[in-house]
Amino acid sequence: MTGTSVLINLLGGVALLLFGLALVKEHVLKTFGGRIRRSLGRSAFNRWRGFGVGLGVTCLLQSSTATALLASSLGSQGLATASGLAILLGADVGTTLVAKLLTFDLSWLAPVLLFVGFIVMSSGKKDKTKHIGRIMIGLGIMLLALKIIVSTSVPMRDSVAIQSLMGALSDEPLLAVIVGMCIAFLVHSSLATVLLIVAMAGSGVITLQGGMALILGANLGAALPAVMNTVNATPEIRRVPLGNLGFRAVGVVITLPLLDVLNSMALFASDEPAVVLVNFHLLFNVLLAMTFLPLVTPSARLLEKWVPANTLDKADNKPRYLDRKAFRTPSVALSNTVREVLRMGDLLRGMLDGAFEALNTRNPAQLQHIKRSDDLVDEYYEKINLYLTELSRQDIPKKYRRRCYRISSYTTNLEHAGDILEYSMTEVINKIIQQNILLPDYERKAIDELKNCIYRNMELAFSVLLTGDVNNARALIEQKSVVKNIEREAILAHQKGLRDQTITVVAGSSLYLDLLRDLIRINSHFTSIAYPILDQAGELRASRLKNTQAEPSNSAEPTINSNESPT
Repeated sequence: MTGTSVLINLLGGVALLLFGLALVKEHVLKTFGGRIRRSLGRSAFNRWRGFGVGLGVTCLLQSSTATALLASSLGSQGLATASGLAILLGADVGTTLVAKLLTFDLSWLAPVLLFVGFIVMSSGKKDKTKHIGRIMIGLGIMLLALKIIVSTSVPMRDSVAIQSLMGALSDEPLLAVIVGMCIAFLVHSSLATVLLIVAMAGSGVITLQGGMALILGANLGAALPAVMNTVNATPEIRRVPLGNLGFRAVGVVITLPLLDVLNSMALFASDEPAVVLVNFHLLFNVLLAMTFLPLVTPSARLLEKWVPANTLDKADNKPRYLDRKAFRTPSVALSNTVREVLRMGDLLRGMLDGAFEALNTRNPAQLQHIKRSDDLVDEYYEKINLYLTELSRQDIPKKYRRRCYRISSYTTNLEHAGDILEYSMTEVINKIIQQNILLPDYERKAIDELKNCIYRNMELAFSVLLTGDVNNARALIEQKSVVKNIEREAILAHQKGLRDQTITVVAGSSLYLDLLRDLIRINSHFTSIAYPILDQAGELRASRLKNTQAEPSNSAEPTINSNESPT
């Protein structure tokens, strides 16, 4: 084989290995994602349990990076930094156990997993069964990829250029660490990198000492993707990946000068370099966990000092225009309350953004912001209504008193919209995420249409609040018909999906309908500002009921419809 052919086959084997890893991770999350998140959440107050959960989750996902991102996402939901660090120490050990298992000669198992997985996936009627079939196919692909990598690595030891390159890495352990770190960062997987290094060592391409340095680099590089993916997140989310990177960096700095000593130890004396390297990888992570697991609490305190929580002035988000000195000029006082109502509306807009973001990204961490914001909405509601009550007690004209009532009524509706978001809609979205319910395209389309309609109505409602324009108020009420049409079409499409007996639709049926109901209720609260304005302008009927004072009939006894009951 030419050098080019060897390189192409090696890259193809690595790509196939990464594809198998991604396939297993994706369908493990789809099948057991809710249980995994709950297990991670329950480990919040026990470092040893967190270590065990992190180990088990990584063995399932076969990716310490995925476990790191899951654990860090729980940081904003109350998961302590110390517990997150314990989870990641377990994850580091878990990925070494998977590597140890895959170094055994399991090539005979690859076709079995591929065949059985295909049968399970094809014949399965439930989504969970199909996901399990795809997990088996992913494992089979990984074993097949390892066979390709091993067979491709054999001719590499006869290449003079490769021998020179690998010889240089053996003589320069620091350079080898950097190369291993770059490879692990590029492929986003320490498991794939370690398996590649082990395969090359087994073929005699790299020396034992060079392989150890590359594995140290792979451990360091595998911690970087989680750090990079959370660089713009909140401090609570960033701390855990940074702490994990710090643990690995300390371990590499201590171990690197000892490679010569370790290479001469009887513990690593073996005729099979692949076995020696995977044992070195396992021992490095086990010792790292044993060293730092008792120190996760002080390490967490140190991280909280280095990466402090956002110290934004919370007063900037609280009511600040409710100046009681303005009571002498009622129009100014009312303008102050309107400014605060607009800021209250901005908070609700942010809460809606967070809810839709959590639904789209399937990240429940976004929902925590909603609960904090609703507390602020409640504070706005209380202070605005107290201010308006005091203003209405002043000797002010009737038109100002009427406007006080209108603004107070609208803040009540906004507060109710916030309660729906906090107590109902977030719960529904959280269940959709935890139960791994994937909404069909037509359901997501209906939700997007409702979202866009609500955002338009919010802008129009605040315009009506500011100007009191009757035409805009009528347009706002007319938008309710648009919302009703979207709701009707969405329910009809949903019922059609139920008739087709789509498993995904059936599983999330009640949650989807609850989500529609919450969105429509929120829209109704936003549009409520139009009613007092239209009522004052004489644009509303007194009642939608038919007139019961009908002309008396000629017959002595009234005729009672079979579907009606006499009153």
